[in-house]
Amino acid sequence: MSDAGFVHLRVHSDYSLLEGAVRIDDLVSLCKQFRMPAVAMTDSGNLFGAMEFASSASNAGIQPIVGTLLAVGDIRQDHGRHESEPASIVLLTQNETGHRNLLELVSASFLETSGTEIPHLEWNRLEGHTDGLIALSGGPQGQVGRALAGGRTDVARQLLERLQELFPDRLYVELMRHGEDSCSEKEEALVELARTLDLPLVATNDVHFCAEEDYEAHDALLCIASSRRITEEDRPRRTPHHRFKTGEEMRALFADLPEAADNTLAIAQRCTFVPCGRKPILPSYPSGRSVSEEEELRRQATEGLETRLERHVFTPEMDADERKHVGSAYRERLEIELDIIARTQFPGYFLIVADYVQWAKRQGIPVGPGRGSGASSVVAWALTITDLDPMRFGLLFERFLNPERLSMPDFDVELCRDRRDEVIDYVRQRHGFDRVARIITFGMFEPRAVVRDVGRVLGMSDDQLDRFAKMVPDDPAVPLGLQHAIDDEKELQQARRGTEVAHLLDIALKLEGLHRHASIDATAVVIADRPLQQLVPLCRDSHSPGLPVTQFARKSAERAGLVAFD
Repeated sequence: MSDAGFVHLRVHSDYSLLEGAVRIDDLVSLCKQFRMPAVAMTDSGNLFGAMEFASSASNAGIQPIVGTLLAVGDIRQDHGRHESEPASIVLLTQNETGHRNLLELVSASFLETSGTEIPHLEWNRLEGHTDGLIALSGGPQGQVGRALAGGRTDVARQLLERLQELFPDRLYVELMRHGEDSCSEKEEALVELARTLDLPLVATNDVHFCAEEDYEAHDALLCIASSRRITEEDRPRRTPHHRFKTGEEMRALFADLPEAADNTLAIAQRCTFVPCGRKPILPSYPSGRSVSEEEELRRQATEGLETRLERHVFTPEMDADERKHVGSAYRERLEIELDIIARTQFPGYFLIVADYVQWAKRQGIPVGPGRGSGASSVVAWALTITDLDPMRFGLLFERFLNPERLSMPDFDVELCRDRRDEVIDYVRQRHGFDRVARIITFGMFEPRAVVRDVGRVLGMSDDQLDRFAKMVPDDPAVPLGLQHAIDDEKELQQARRGTEVAHLLDIALKLEGLHRHASIDATAVVIADRPLQQLVPLCRDSHSPGLPVTQFARKSAERAGLVAFD
């Protein structure tokens, strides 16, 4: 048994957008501080932060347990009634099979749900995708808890029996004690039901913030999410108990059911899988020819260079010797580059970029001349990826692709904004609709914006908010944190002497930097060599529902093996 004697298995990081307030770095620090050997991050319905969490925890010597709180909601209740919204179960990854199944289920919950609904799955969608996953029954707000709260013990039993079938020997009945009457009232019936079905108990604390002093800031966060004021009574809220409690606190809380705490350690021992980074997985170039990518690249580049030389280098004034001399320099540079590209195994990357750039130009879609280090490649110029002659301007290929310091090449292709979607549609048709996706990005609570957000839920007037917010510098070129602004701005320091403004700034400082919303990277797509959800979880863009989006931001998506094309 560990020093702590307990492992948290239900934690909402700030990737539970506008719901959780636990930063991943803070989560790892708390585990180290409280001597917990492992921890599960179970954000609401998503895996946005899974790769980042796994890396951060592993590097700190903490065992990461990747999981989610998955909404499941088609069980018909008695009298033909459905629950008003899907209830959730906790899914935790045991092994690689479980990881693949979790990617499949979480992706399906977004892609197979209409845009107006909470992402969720029907129960029968779980069938065939539960191996390698441990399930927790969902606590008071799960289907079982709701059935018991409504006095429907027979329905609760049916639900647990169905979960047993889906997760044989991998189902735990989840108990929570947050000091709420609704929890304690149904716990006795839940424990009795677990005993009857011979199901193990597990103790969890539904962690939404780090410490008790963060409760008020988290309450403000929930108000921001629901556009309510803190003074309103009938609104979503948590209790001060929804914090990251120590192992000693959790052991004391469940002193009457020690096996429930013991089982958190047993589950941690069963969950051994840690998602690791992969080398870049390049998709194949769909040439339709029975030649290798290297041969195809050499053919296209050689032919393209001759066309470029005739159109842009050779002049009528050049004699045959001069043309031969100039052409030889270009051809020699081309061969050197092709050898490096072949040695670093990137022929397919060049071919794929050339393919969609050439297609765009044929459709009359404006394409930029090329910028960044990619413009230093004669191969790129020969393929018309770029329009700048690197020999003419003395640009070095090694700035773009250096075999001594190998990293993924990266072309910055500027496409007409109004017709960019046409190019993406073409890429999807070429490579497969399930192998191309946009990339998610996350917006944060920025200093000036968080002051406005918090001021609104505290009931401050627009005039007050304008005055205080404008005291916070807002220069994207020189981003400063809120604390820096307070330290530097005398007017803000003076205003902070007032109780109301001090209260506002104290809350804003705690929320600053949390993830606030998700959006889409406007300039990049990923292309895979296999269905994307075998590598990363997917969601959807509400503005383009037919096009999937990676749940991982760019850095994590690339760590998972995906290659981004800008």
